[in-house]
Amino acid sequence: MTTKNPADRGDQGSHGDDGHARLVRSLDLLWGRTGRDRPARGPKPGLTLTQIVTTAVELADREGLTALSMRRVATELGVGTMSLYRYVPGKDELVALMFDHVQGSPDESEEWHAKSWRERLELIAEQSWELYTAHTWLLQINQARPVLGPNSMADFDFALAALDGLPLSGQEKVNVFVALDNLVLGSARSHVLHQQAAQQTGVSDEEFWRTQEPYLVRAMEEQGYTRIASLAEDAFAAAAADTLRFAVRALLDGFQRLLDQRTASP
Repeated sequence: MTTKNPADRGDQGSHGDDGHARLVRSLDLLWGRTGRDRPARGPKPGLTLTQIVTTAVELADREGLTALSMRRVATELGVGTMSLYRYVPGKDELVALMFDHVQGSPDESEEWHAKSWRERLELIAEQSWELYTAHTWLLQINQARPVLGPNSMADFDFALAALDGLPLSGQEKVNVFVALDNLVLGSARSHVLHQQAAQQTGVSDEEFWRTQEPYLVRAMEEQGYTRIASLAEDAFAAAAADTLRFAVRALLDGFQRLLDQRTASP
């Protein structure tokens, strides 16, 4: 059996161990159980954990999560790869720190507190949209089981305050946010994929639809498709953010109806 240098392990986590161990290390880093900005060993640090995470976020924002590696982050910082391993054991732990780092800070302004529950949820949806479209690598993370840190917890706790006093159970409140985030997440993913299509194929939007147009026109002339043919020319012209706002308003209309029914019930 041979012992490998951590820099040669890839980014599967330190010592090639299992997911549970990486999860524990991520949680220890997120919740300050390892001294946060202090390295685990060695002389006085020339870096901080915050510097490393911020640099990793900037790299992922530019080039995506697939470009992220401990070696690349070290290069961006102008240090040796081994220096990073004194702070972060591997890529899994680094991504967990990045995820928590980009979460928004709670808005404690008077303007926020004066808003209705609907206005707050609409604003939360807008902020989530901005988060996903600014940090598109978030769409590559499996968020079914997110590793929650202090920023994520504070953000969710603050969001729940939007539903204070409403006749909803705890499970229903969580369902509201799951439904809202699923809507925003799906819309953001579609928007990002649309943006990436031209780059990946080398075919612009204009050229893509111009090439299809004669085929579609002939199909509508020969096969009918009368409902499609009757659509106005601007039917598909809505901006992605406007389409999301329309969907969010419709979703909240449904929640409003539920609340109205419960309020009216004896």
